[in-house]
This record gives sequence, structure tokens and C-alpha cells, in this order.
Amino acid sequence: MSLTEAERFARLRLARTDRVGPVAFRQLLLRFGSAERAIEALPDLVRSGGAHGFTLPPMDRIEAEIEAGARIGAHLVVLDDEGHPPRLAALDPPPPILWVRGDVGLLSRDAVGVVGARIASAGGQRIARGLAQQLGEAGFVVVSGLARGIDAAAHAGSLETGTVAVLGGGVDDVYPPDNAALYDQIVERGAVVSESPMGSRAQARDFPRRNRIISGLSRGVIVVEAEIRSGSLITARLANEQGREVFAVPGSPLDPRSKGPNELLRQGAHICEGLDDVIRGLETLRTLSEPFRDDPFQDAENTGDLDAAFLDRVATLLSPTPTPRDEIARALDAPISSVAAALLELSLAGRATLLPGGSATI
Repeated sequence: MSLTEAERFARLRLARTDRVGPVAFRQLLLRFGSAERAIEALPDLVRSGGAHGFTLPPMDRIEAEIEAGARIGAHLVVLDDEGHPPRLAALDPPPPILWVRGDVGLLSRDAVGVVGARIASAGGQRIARGLAQQLGEAGFVVVSGLARGIDAAAHAGSLETGTVAVLGGGVDDVYPPDNAALYDQIVERGAVVSESPMGSRAQARDFPRRNRIISGLSRGVIVVEAEIRSGSLITARLANEQGREVFAVPGSPLDPRSKGPNELLRQGAHICEGLDDVIRGLETLRTLSEPFRDDPFQDAENTGDLDAAFLDRVATLLSPTPTPRDEIARALDAPISSVAAALLELSLAGRATLLPGGSATI
């Protein structure tokens, strides 16, 4: 699919709109057919949902982001455009926007994630570097997060064959700063990727989204060293939820950095002592390249003009516990499309939170 420049601009603007997360972004496209039409409808949808004072991001702010990307040679990749990676398009929900510095084509190749501890042992770094080199020689792109320790070692081992660094901040945010030289090498010989706006600095809340992209781009994720409470285990959990394979390098029970991989092995992860283990583990993986297709509006003749009473009834059925939209539809004896439209409007008004899989909370 090839999008017009006006539609690409509108999709970036929609993605940067308050209260429009990835779930709402996808549903707005499904409901209105384009970001341009969705943006036109947004003020009325927010008012219908019961909120006031809504403003879209100014046009000049979006133009400034595009100009900032152009200055450093970054590529804007939007959902449904030709360069959007098929594996990410298959996620629920897919990421709406990516900024990429380097070779965009690497994002669509077979890839394996290699992640682990920032304060890694010398042995762990050697294992990560060696695994990354072997994976590259076997034809895989290696994906990681540019952090110190295991991530940096994995990138260094795969520079010659193809590596992708996924960042929490903007694609121009070199973090940590002491990996600046490695960042430059990856831009030149691999790819650096981020969902975040140009110029943004990484915050704690950004790293789960970063980890979701690492696992989403990969057919499988290898955890080399990680403590029990670590971002690497979050990446492994996300990989499992996304239908990817999870691999763990076993380690000494005396080293806290081995507790994460060893726990993953107890939970059923593949043992990883070398490339052969990864190849065997990936042989049974189903292909995950079909775009995510959940469309609650596909059978709707008209989902506009929902009255306030219906919206209030839908809102009343929500709770802090995720509630599937089909349960709400059964409770109200209403079409799924009407409930989905109501949940979308409530989320835009700040009265609900849309979740993957068609659920919502308050």
C-alpha cells in the first residue's frame, strides 16, 4: 500500500494526539478509512464522549518533527505504508509510527532479539557477542536495545551482518551517551529505530514500548543475563505474548544475573547454548507476517451519532478490570460496532482506556 504525503502527515499528527494510543489509532483508521478523515472527526468525537477543550497538535509542531528527521536523514515509516515491517503490522495493536536511521530494509528481514543485563559479566558479554555473530552468519538480523552490557555486545557482534537498535527516546537520542560511537556505527551499517518523537529523551515509561518493538521485530528473543526484576524479562514476556519463541542462556545459581534466564527455563523457555538451539527452536514458529485484522466496524452501516445515554450505559459497565467489548455488547443487546464506537469516543474523552484484544477499563 502506498500512502499520499498528506495521509502520511495526517498519520503522524494523529499518532501525536493526546489520548490517541496505538489501539485508538488503529480503530480510528478502521472507522474512518484514513487519518485525514479521522482528524476531521476528532473534535466532534471528543465532545460526544463528554469532554471539552480538546486540541489537535499544531501543524507546525508536526512539520518541525518532519524537518528534524530530514536533517539527520531519518525515515518516517507509518502504519500501512510500504516500509512498515510485516511482523510489527501483525501485532495487536501495531505501532502507528516509526522513525528509522539507517537501512529500513533490515526491519523486514528475519531477526532474533538478544537482550540482557546492563551490568553484565565479561563471560555474558562474550556469549552475547558470539551468539550475535553466529546468528548474523546464519542470515539473521540481530535486534537489541543499545543499552550497556549485553545489548552493546550483541550489536557489536552483528555489525558486519546486520543489527537493529531500538531506542526508548527519539531516534536522535543517543542513550546511554557512552554508546555514542556504537550508535554511529549502527546508523552507518545497520538501523536505529524509535516510536518516540524526534528530540524526545527516554523516560522510564518509554522502555516497555521499546521492549515491545524489540520482541515484535524478532522471530525469537534470547535472554543472556538478567535479574528477576529486569527489562529483559519484560521483553521475554512480551515475546511470549506475541507468539515468539523465548530462549535463555543458563548460568550459575550463585550469580543473581542468572536468576532471570534460569527462571525462564523453568517456565518452558528453550535452552540456548549456541546457534543450533536457536535454529531448532525457530523451526516450529508459525509465520507472523499477516497484518493485524481485528475490525469491529467491518459490518457497521453507521457508527456515528451515538447518543449520550448509550455512551453513559457503556461507561457504567466498565471497571478497573479489563472488560471485553463483546461482553458489553451482550449486556446491552447492542451491535459490536456500536459498542466499539462508544468505547473509542469514551477513550478520546478520557473516560476509558482501550486495551489490546478489544477490552477496555476505566
